[in-house]
Amino acid sequence: MRKTFIVTYLLMAVGQMLFTNYLHFSPLCMVSILPLMVLCIPTKVDTVWAMVIAFATGLMVDLFAEGAIGINALSLVPVAFTRKGLINMIFGSEPFDHKENISIRKYGFARISFAIILVTALFLAIYIAADCAGTRPLWFMATKLVISLLASYLVSITLVNMLSYDDRR
Repeated sequence: MRKTFIVTYLLMAVGQMLFTNYLHFSPLCMVSILPLMVLCIPTKVDTVWAMVIAFATGLMVDLFAEGAIGINALSLVPVAFTRKGLINMIFGSEPFDHKENISIRKYGFARISFAIILVTALFLAIYIAADCAGTRPLWFMATKLVISLLASYLVSITLVNMLSYDDRR
């Protein structure tokens, strides 16, 4: 991994912690860029290491920002587990064959948007189900999923170029 990616990844994790601690809009809206961060882990990193990175990132955010220890880690590891299959499904095997990273410049806005929406929806579905386990009605959880997905997507799509660099530059 490039050093600039590692520094950017760590700064984004700190930004997520600050955002989580100090900007609560409502109980129906949470914003998370963690799924984007896991999606943009370089393709030369295999699934097991991506899961370790996702777990460590989620636990770090849990320890320093969230009240429930392990909820981000619980939600982020499945994103890392499905990352390779999702990239193969949306972008084909080319990113893994050539060991290149996904970027808007190479794969286009629509494909990147679709990938961000899928990983964010997976993350939020697990997070909201674990967070609201038996305490909130289904309509609340569904509304929170839709609003949080929209908010997280809008933030993630503006930040995607910071993590998904193009090796050909």
